[in-house]
Amino acid sequence: MNDKYKETTIGTEPIFQGRVISLQVDTVALPNGETAKREIVKHPGAVAVLAIHEGRMIVVEQYRKPLERSLVEIPAGKLEPGEDPLEAAKRELEEETGFRCDTLKPIFSFYTSPGFADEILHVYFAEQLVPGEVRLDEDEFLDIEFLTLEAAQQYIAEGRIRDAKTVAAVYAWQAYQLTGRI
Repeated sequence: MNDKYKETTIGTEPIFQGRVISLQVDTVALPNGETAKREIVKHPGAVAVLAIHEGRMIVVEQYRKPLERSLVEIPAGKLEPGEDPLEAAKRELEEETGFRCDTLKPIFSFYTSPGFADEILHVYFAEQLVPGEVRLDEDEFLDIEFLTLEAAQQYIAEGRIRDAKTVAAVYAWQAYQLTGRI
């Protein structure tokens, strides 16, 4: 990794501490000797699951207040402090869909918005699901759907699926169907 443009933090000003995120403004020394301000959102990280049941992808539709609209997404949630991402993925899958899976395979991890946030999202693949009971958080309201690959691609075209994790998961599922590898 090339750090020749590394910015060194000179100072940090905490701005906000919430349940999910915190916001800080860092003063940094730039490679050219000047200084600049960086607004940074700190996030504990999150998980998501591409879950396939009887040849269909399990998705949830829920209202997303920042967008003022509903989106269709793969099951996901934030990591609790110190929580193992694999265990969090199992927990979120069961809480949101009622399905359990003993063996989840990591697909990929990515930074959601590295220009201003440190959130990393770990995406897992699950098959051989066992039905159970949905256990939503008290402030969580969603509908569960089962989509074919073609329906998921249509949802992307229609803008019903628009978040990066779900779009990437649909294409990972398409690759899996073509190659047999995730």
